[in-house]
Amino acid sequence: MTAQEGAHDVLVLGGAGVDTIVYVPELPLPYADSYLIDSGIRTRAGQTGDFVALGLTALGLRTHHLDLLGDDPEGDLVRVLHQERGIGLTALPQPAGTKRAVNLVGPDGRRLSLYDTSRAHPDDRFPEETLRTLATASRHVHVTITQPCAHALPVLAESGVPLSTDLHDWDGENPYHEPFAFAADVVFLSAAALTDPERTMRRIAERGRAEVVVATAGAEGAYLLADGELTRIPAADPPAPVVDSNGAGDAFAAAFLYGRLTGEPPRRCARYGAVAGAYACTVPAARAEAMGRDELLKQAAAGSRP
Repeated sequence: MTAQEGAHDVLVLGGAGVDTIVYVPELPLPYADSYLIDSGIRTRAGQTGDFVALGLTALGLRTHHLDLLGDDPEGDLVRVLHQERGIGLTALPQPAGTKRAVNLVGPDGRRLSLYDTSRAHPDDRFPEETLRTLATASRHVHVTITQPCAHALPVLAESGVPLSTDLHDWDGENPYHEPFAFAADVVFLSAAALTDPERTMRRIAERGRAEVVVATAGAEGAYLLADGELTRIPAADPPAPVVDSNGAGDAFAAAFLYGRLTGEPPRRCARYGAVAGAYACTVPAARAEAMGRDELLKQAAAGSRP
């Protein structure tokens, strides 16, 4: 072991940016010349990598985040979020600017995200030395599917550090997601766009190196594939009214990884994920807030089904 090895529990790769949150009267939003948004329009730091890092840190795991950020006000919001929450951050310069998105959120908490894809360049890369140093200093690496993380996969494979990824609403066909799906030891995805979740999950396990595949299904719970067995994980009861689904999948992944890194079996990890995901749905998207370890363990024990 090197002197740096084990310095972090988890390295989160990619997925740093800002979201502008707009609460709309319904989704889909009918065409109109204008809408009055009484709840306000708010821009805050926090995209998928930020929220996974936030969730892991809130659960007591030593977390570091690596991504490209612009020298712009949006990048400053991301830097401040990490500083305030005690999350380590290596921010490499991104001349195209910090990643950003607009999230339209309906009254039932559903969202529609508009991603600005201009904030990246096909030649973007993480420096191999930086990537290798941070990866080997970590017990685990969580890889988001944002650019340029796909180019980092060969270096991460060479490091030998366990990997996880979240394919989000993959349809099981888009080839962009496949390198991530087949390179990770733990694969998360949403079942929203899958006609046959089990078939897609088993294909991921058969063609890649995944030991565990989890497909989240919102209020219907999740599917867990581990040791060749498919298990249905019930949804957890939200501790307050559901207001927003933003960040629920990231919260699920963070809590699942917390369980895995503390030696829990897959079903218990999935229970942790379900509890944290339900909690995230009660937090307005304008706030960056994650469930703490004590509350996670308390709620998981109180309603322990798996």
